[in-house]
Amino acid sequence: MNSASAELDSSASPSVPRRVGPDRLREVMSRFATGVTVITVGREHLHAMTANAFSSLSLEPPSVLCSVGHGAVMHQALTSAGRFAVNILGAEQEPLARHFADKNRTLGAAQFDDVEWSPGEHTGAPLLAGSLAWLECELTAAHAFGDHTIFIGTVLEAGRGGDGRGLLFVNGAFGRPELSAR
Repeated sequence: MNSASAELDSSASPSVPRRVGPDRLREVMSRFATGVTVITVGREHLHAMTANAFSSLSLEPPSVLCSVGHGAVMHQALTSAGRFAVNILGAEQEPLARHFADKNRTLGAAQFDDVEWSPGEHTGAPLLAGSLAWLECELTAAHAFGDHTIFIGTVLEAGRGGDGRGLLFVNGAFGRPELSAR
C-alpha cells in the first residue's frame, strides 16, 4: 500500500461516507478552470444567465448540457421555452458575463437594452454579438438532482464568431488564458 492509500484509509471509514459541505465543494471546485457562457432563451421567455456549468455531451446526436439552480429565473424560463442558445464568451466579454450574472439587473427584455444581439433562427434566443461561438438547442431532457437541474439540449445549429481567446472562470474570478509557447 502506498502512502496516499494509507492516508485515505486512515481518514475515511468505508461504512460511513465523508460528508463534504457546499462551501468546501465550492472552494475545491473553484480550482477547476471553466469556460464562460451566457445561456439565453427567447420570445416571450426572454432571459439570459451567465453559466460555467456547461459541457458538450455527445457528438451523435449532437448535444450539450447545462446545469441551472432550481431557484434561478433561468430554470423556469428554460423549462417553459423548451429551446435555448449557448453563447461561448471571448476574453474581452467579461463585462457581458458580469451583466448577466448580476442578480440585481432588470429582468425581461430590458436586460438586453445595451447588448447587441440577434435572435437565433431556430430558437429566437439571443445570439450575442462578439461571442466566440454559439449553439441553438432544443431541450430534450431534464434531470433534477440536488439543488440543480441538468438540462440536455440537442444542437439544432451552431456557429463560430470571431477568433480570439476564451473567457475563463477560475479561483472565483474571471481570467484570460495566456498564450502558450509552441
